[in-house]
Amino acid sequence: MERWKESQLNQLSCATEIDTAYRISLGFAKNIGFKFFAFSTTYQIKTDEFKTVQLNYYPTDWNIEYEQKNFGAIDPVLAHCNHSRLPVLWSEELFSKTPWIWDALEQRGLQHGWSQSFHDEENGHCSILSLARSHCPITAFELYENLGFSMFIGHHLHTLIAQTLPKKAVKPSAPHLTPREIDVLKLAAVGKTAYESARILNLSARTVNFHVQSAILKLGVNNKISAVLAATKCGSLNSSAIG
Repeated sequence: MERWKESQLNQLSCATEIDTAYRISLGFAKNIGFKFFAFSTTYQIKTDEFKTVQLNYYPTDWNIEYEQKNFGAIDPVLAHCNHSRLPVLWSEELFSKTPWIWDALEQRGLQHGWSQSFHDEENGHCSILSLARSHCPITAFELYENLGFSMFIGHHLHTLIAQTLPKKAVKPSAPHLTPREIDVLKLAAVGKTAYESARILNLSARTVNFHVQSAILKLGVNNKISAVLAATKCGSLNSSAIG
């Protein structure tokens, strides 16, 4: 590895602020022949709502047009990176279904580019690193020659950005139901009344109702039927008990 590459990557590894790390990454990209550099991280804030942190050195008018025309919804590079960890070379063929985006890229000198995604399954984040230029196409050899550097840079930038994002909500653990509470809910699931359940379990109807109410409180529901459904959903009851 050339000394300058080693020096810049060492500087990057020591950077703890995203702005500093991005500036070093941009300089590295320019030194390996790419005028434009971009990095983005998308994270989920609600069930069907996502936000994206964008850091790029693209032309301002391109960024404005991309947002105003909602290119992100139909961008084939974005679609590829959201579903694959493999790098993708930008090409006219890749944009065959959205030629107007390809034309806009060419007009801004962004037509020769490639992107690499980074998926964080634990936190549900997806980051994308992109490099682009106008002066000559990117060969497959050049892409893979620089792939290791891009992976190193991408992982470091992703880590720094991820530290600033809200953590993925931890699913609450299922409430602990006692064996007797499970017994009475299983019988309720097949239509047994408190009196019938009491005879089967050799308990009083009052005791059966006590266990049912206890399960209702633990499961955070309002009635016996909802308790049966909630207990089944969280795995406390065998789904075959409901029929």
